[in-house]
Amino acid sequence: MSSPTAAAEASRRRTFAVIAHPDAGKSTLTEALALHAHIISEAGATHGKAGRKATVSDWMDMEKDRGISIASSALQFEYAPENHEGEPYMINLVDTPGHADFSEDTYRVLTAVDAAVMLIDAAKGLEPQTLKLFRVCKARGLPIITVINKWDRVGREPLELVDEIVTEIGLQPTPLYWPVGEAGDFRGLAKVGEEGETEEYVHFTRTAGGSTIAPEEFYTPDEALEREGDAWETAAEEAELLAADGALHDQELFENCETSPLIFASAMLNFGVHQILDTLCALAPSPRGRAADPKALAVATSAMDEKREPSDDFSGVVFKVQAGMDRNHRDTLAFMRVVSGEFDRGMQVTHAQSGRSFSTKYALTVFGRTRSTVEAAYPGDIVGLVNAGSLAPGDTIFDGRKVQFPPMPQFAPEHFRTLRAKSLGKYKQFRKALEQLDSEGVVQILRNEARGDAAPVMAAVGPMQFEVMQARMEVEYNVETVADPIPYTVARRTDAETAPKLARQRGVEIFTRTDGELIALFGDKWRLQFIQKENPDFTLESLVAD
Repeated sequence: MSSPTAAAEASRRRTFAVIAHPDAGKSTLTEALALHAHIISEAGATHGKAGRKATVSDWMDMEKDRGISIASSALQFEYAPENHEGEPYMINLVDTPGHADFSEDTYRVLTAVDAAVMLIDAAKGLEPQTLKLFRVCKARGLPIITVINKWDRVGREPLELVDEIVTEIGLQPTPLYWPVGEAGDFRGLAKVGEEGETEEYVHFTRTAGGSTIAPEEFYTPDEALEREGDAWETAAEEAELLAADGALHDQELFENCETSPLIFASAMLNFGVHQILDTLCALAPSPRGRAADPKALAVATSAMDEKREPSDDFSGVVFKVQAGMDRNHRDTLAFMRVVSGEFDRGMQVTHAQSGRSFSTKYALTVFGRTRSTVEAAYPGDIVGLVNAGSLAPGDTIFDGRKVQFPPMPQFAPEHFRTLRAKSLGKYKQFRKALEQLDSEGVVQILRNEARGDAAPVMAAVGPMQFEVMQARMEVEYNVETVADPIPYTVARRTDAETAPKLARQRGVEIFTRTDGELIALFGDKWRLQFIQKENPDFTLESLVAD
């Protein structure tokens, strides 16, 4: 049944992820945005990693100890720009892992959002992880707002950074707020008009440690010139130069991922932060319809929706499963993005993959470690479903006519280690922990008869995933483990016909993944290439993201 309420609520939702290379300031920006929305009174980051408090979105001990995000965190809050009429916007902000070892978690998050904020370090420019994540956004059609962060520190020339973005990734930045003062001397922002002219000067005043909202003063261009002199003149000239080169905002080009609104900021000092929020509200797309999985449609035995629009019956997709977020409650949270319709706590829904009924009695919004019960949610919202043990990343739940959305992409692991409990007396807890963390996708678990269940193989994109696996087993299940490397670096998917033949090859071992897929591990890429050349009929498929 069509829901006008769901459509109206969807129109005021803005659901986005923050993506960047490690240490670009993602978690600091997340808190700064929450501070400007007045849902926290003081930011949790201070100057320098040594004195850094843990941000509210970092809940895992390893995150607090190392000052990096290694698990995505979903925050929701209302925000109303100045002079905004009507109801405030509902912001669903997903802070993603920064470390490259956790890119699989980040990729899953990008299936659950409608836009992305790409954070770039003013001194370092585009970095490898930023480039990789940009390509994923581009492939998924996610519009990108670019933020040059850390402008309060010594860095590169602004025009040089713009040129690098154009050259390296073919994305044209369109300045909305241009910096007044060079990197390291951040005085304020020049607001850029539709034709590239500087309309207004926003001057910022520092606060102690950047822990509170930075006061702003507004000046006309003439007043700005009198106040800032050459710094304002340079900013105006650079903005006009870019405008003359065609770097002007066009909504259609932005939504097609051809251009990117550009803002300069310092998340640490809270400079330019509410300008980022205002831009997201004004330009980022609201939730839209989502197409069903073509493979599911092809094998459907009964009627199935080909697409779900925001106003249609309720549907949602699980993009992450996480346990251990609350030590007082040994529960599991399945993070679901509402795709269509109205979600009401307690409603009975259907799990598309199994066809079973599923109860939603315990539903939460999550802010770091803080939880609150959610009674209703709408397209674009992120909801945590408690003790949803039957749900896995990529699963669909729905009400009314059946729909099933595309599965989550799998990734090619490059690191492999066996895992075993230090104490044989902990085997039962070991098995339970392994089952839970495997279902979350912390690592992929591979098994075969030769190694047995007591020492399965962990397969990961990056080695830090093994550290997370072991740390969580110890903290959450009181199981100390030993991880030993094994001599493999390449994985390929195979089939039942090829597997026995491969098993007879030197330097190859066959495993079964938890989802039933047969996985062949090879010592190195040269061994794989030799076997492929000698046996062209073997089934060996790459394990890469769709």
